[in-house]
Amino acid sequence: MNNRKPNRKNHTKSTPNTGNAKRSHKPAGKSGSHRPEARGKTGVFDKNAAQEQGKPEKNVAKTYIVQEPAELLNFLVEHVSGMGRNSIKSALARGQVSVNGIPRTVFNFPLEQGQTVVLSKEKITPVVPLTGLRILHEDEAIIVIHKDAGLLSVASAQEQEVTAYRQLTAHVRREHPYNRIFVLHRLDRDTSGVMMFAKSEAIQQEMQQAWKEVVYERTYIALVEGQVKKAAGTITSWLKESKTLKMYSSPYPNDGQHAVTHYKLLQANRHFSLLEVRLETGRKNQIRVHMEDIGHPIVGDKKYGSKAKSIGRLGLHARVLSFIHPVTGVLLRFESDIPKTFLNPFRE
Repeated sequence: MNNRKPNRKNHTKSTPNTGNAKRSHKPAGKSGSHRPEARGKTGVFDKNAAQEQGKPEKNVAKTYIVQEPAELLNFLVEHVSGMGRNSIKSALARGQVSVNGIPRTVFNFPLEQGQTVVLSKEKITPVVPLTGLRILHEDEAIIVIHKDAGLLSVASAQEQEVTAYRQLTAHVRREHPYNRIFVLHRLDRDTSGVMMFAKSEAIQQEMQQAWKEVVYERTYIALVEGQVKKAAGTITSWLKESKTLKMYSSPYPNDGQHAVTHYKLLQANRHFSLLEVRLETGRKNQIRVHMEDIGHPIVGDKKYGSKAKSIGRLGLHARVLSFIHPVTGVLLRFESDIPKTFLNPFRE
């Protein structure tokens, strides 16, 4: 790993782990790791980086608690010091005032006792609930999320569909208008599970350039058609993409991208098998292609040979993501529960 520091700090606070996903951490290179010790970078972020080019460090907001019913403009005139009535009117018109988190621009908006009024230096962006994802961990370098099946990770510039990327961009910009997120890897639309984004271009480049060294584990759960006979196995091939954008294994060595997939049988019956799948490489549609190659396509994956629709979605879930934190050097591990629908075919 290189030792560059991010050239811009994102002004966000750490978000705790939520939901059903499990998080653990330990120093990199501890015994029990299946990789050699990785050198993690230590230190703190440069707090002055975000102020380059004269950019402000953070929105400074004033908060007031309503003690008795009043109209919004009159309340602000009475309680805000250092601003005249016309300045307060302008702030209202520009959307810089919120009541209980909702931007308000009407001068005579009625206030009730106990409400919270915030006057910001910038226009207040309404808080929009995240759809199809939840944040498992957030700090000044990365965001780790659980993505639901059906949500795109990233869309092209021409598409206007809601994606994880667009929602998280809006999320970090609520704290500071210059904040951005950067793609580290992707999950297919119909694949659920754990994934992460970087919060600076420097972090993105650092992690992608040393991906094999910093990512310790990427484990998936796959529900596949048919009864897999072997208790465990490894699939190796060279992947290429057809003119119809379908990935396939080339019959010729060194003809395409080298792809290695390890699997372990968890349970099976005559019609279905549940596999734990570990990626040694991370190629596009790698697991989907390799499951088709061994004659056990992923349930619901019509593109790669599936005929079963028993669970109403693609039977692929990113269960574990473990990696070295790019700043602290600590080994983090995030684990998500197996979707209950994956277990339904095995219930009697």
